[in-house]
Amino acid sequence: MENLHLQPLAVFNHFLQICKIPHGSKNEGEISEFLQNFGKELGYETIADSVGNVLVKKPAYPGFEDRKTIILQSHMDMVCDKRPDVDHDFTKDPIRPYIDGEWLKAQGTTLGADNGIGVAAAMAVLADKNLKHGPVNCLFTIDEETGLTGAEALSPELLQGDILVNLDSEDEGEIFIGCAGGVCNYADFKHIWTNISGDMFYMKVDINSLTGGHSGDDISKGRANANKLLVRFLLRIAEKYEFYLCDISGGSLHNAIPRDASAVFAVQSADKEAVRVDFNLFAAEVQDEYSVTEPNAKFTLQSTDPVKRVIDPAVAKNLLCSLHSVFNGVFAMSQDVPGLVETSSNLASVKRTSDNTITVTTSQRSSIESARDNVSSAVRAAFVLGGANVTTKGQYPGWKPNMKSEILKVACDTYKQLFGEDAKIKAIHAGLECGLFLEKAPHLDMISFGPTMRGVHSPDERLDIASTGRWWQHLQLLLENAPLK
Repeated sequence: MENLHLQPLAVFNHFLQICKIPHGSKNEGEISEFLQNFGKELGYETIADSVGNVLVKKPAYPGFEDRKTIILQSHMDMVCDKRPDVDHDFTKDPIRPYIDGEWLKAQGTTLGADNGIGVAAAMAVLADKNLKHGPVNCLFTIDEETGLTGAEALSPELLQGDILVNLDSEDEGEIFIGCAGGVCNYADFKHIWTNISGDMFYMKVDINSLTGGHSGDDISKGRANANKLLVRFLLRIAEKYEFYLCDISGGSLHNAIPRDASAVFAVQSADKEAVRVDFNLFAAEVQDEYSVTEPNAKFTLQSTDPVKRVIDPAVAKNLLCSLHSVFNGVFAMSQDVPGLVETSSNLASVKRTSDNTITVTTSQRSSIESARDNVSSAVRAAFVLGGANVTTKGQYPGWKPNMKSEILKVACDTYKQLFGEDAKIKAIHAGLECGLFLEKAPHLDMISFGPTMRGVHSPDERLDIASTGRWWQHLQLLLENAPLK
């Protein structure tokens, strides 16, 4: 590991140290202690809170005391994922980086550059006695990847500064100035079971292999939602034939666009061939509508074994109508950043959670808190009208873009000074810790930037080595040009 000879050494030496320390989400005790000791050994004031967040305060370089205080923020946890054939225990085994052409990768596991490289850059700033900058506070948070709980628990007293620079972005040359906040709604449809009689035929419909994707980053790409397509077909059949819903399921994670969904239902045996014809027409329609975004979509209708009971028809109708009417997709585009999704909703999953309860999970996002709450309310209303019991959980705030940001101007000017071209100014329709920081310290002027990474949260994670050098140059010059108080 020590023989990789990576540049810039100031950053990568610290990153390779971090790779030796287990630091998966919920297992940050050792890395937290390591960072505390690092700050103390440098002689800087070092604070750790009750959950393990760490703050190291470095005084200004002589002559730069009149600059605004900058908080450099990164999260110390990483996503732990490995290939099925790899023997690796993330609670004790080190990450094993290696160079593959222009990229730094890990042997069979996630690399942890998200956000270990941000931690390493902050450590390099702390260790460099010759780096010119105003007062710098380096904030390292826990558990960003599985709930933002470190940022949520953080005391406002640890956010003492004028500017916050988040080091958790993944495209060098892009400066982020906003992110979405979010919330989840859970709708419980309780039902009784009903027995049916007569000459009934039972069928199972499957919609599989849709493209799916992240419910924030990919929500505007025109991809189909498997739950929506399934309900569209079921209601078409329910409106034409005697129809009984036996079961329904689709989707998985709250932050993923559903790729698969299925249902079992019953119709009169005399109608089964007509239903097959309707299904074929439906599949052809959908394949035509989504020929660009869903080239691999699969639609299957087959007979299945009879079941002894079906969902109460009144509840089944309310469930399907609610699912059909509830909003899904882009709700509004940003008025500040062209092309940015401001507000959206994702019909994430439909799952049986008990013998007589089907739970629908939806997630709403927006960079504007009032807009997030508005679309969340609209989603709740659709389910309440259908007779569901709805609970709302997991709210976290967004970060509204500020095109007049003082640190944004510094970042853009210094990037052009270094590289002779304009940095791209962007916002993302996904969550960052920045929204929580802004809620606790509304005065903060914030940006986020980082080196180029790909395949994060998977064993394909890789870090662009050259972009890390450019990013480190940019960070140093940005600190040197921090705004005056």
